[in-house]
Amino acid sequence: MSESALALSMPRMRQRLQLLLLLGASLTLSAVLITLRVFWTHELVFVFLLWNLFLALIPFGLSTMLGVAAGRLKARLLVPVGLAWLLFFPNAPYILTDLFHLERRAGVPYWYDLALILSCAWNGLMLTYASLLDMQALVARRLGWAAGWIFATVALLLSSFGIYLGRFLRFNSWDVITNPLSLFYDILSRLLHPLEHPRAWGVTLLYGVFLLLGYATVRLLGRLEQRPSS
Repeated sequence: MSESALALSMPRMRQRLQLLLLLGASLTLSAVLITLRVFWTHELVFVFLLWNLFLALIPFGLSTMLGVAAGRLKARLLVPVGLAWLLFFPNAPYILTDLFHLERRAGVPYWYDLALILSCAWNGLMLTYASLLDMQALVARRLGWAAGWIFATVALLLSSFGIYLGRFLRFNSWDVITNPLSLFYDILSRLLHPLEHPRAWGVTLLYGVFLLLGYATVRLLGRLEQRPSS
């Protein structure tokens, strides 16, 4: 690597490290809130959120690997790793719908459970955007700016459909392998008869637009931060 390329890569490496430390601190907060609740109430009500956060970390881990090794990774490996990323990607924004579990419970302040679930939902959203940033950059480097944004838009819409499949039909990412026929049938029926499944397309479009607007906002804020002051 040339000295100029190394000089350009060092700021990116620092930014990556800062992002990992910040996400790690935020995830630790969620884990601490869940753990304290268990000791406080002797109940496992929200322990499932730890599993959901772990699933949300998988696409971020895959996109980080692709982003770091993009220049050295062979092209034939990009497609299977990218498909694995797309398969697990909906698990990150899916945590937003865990707000459905918020209700008043005896023995715990309502505000505490709200903060607990919001922290997990926030982490899911940030992992969504951080992961998509890497993947969009990878696509844009190979196919151009427009292709990068088309990819990001399609990925968020597909993830919103995945949220519907997970929240309302109770499918998981691994059902592609363990239960492919039922998954394929339910998806095909909603594609062929959309008017019979208004909730499927309502969730997909509403969450898709919400996630896309949020992602575009995060991207714009990042560019504003990079502009030199006059």
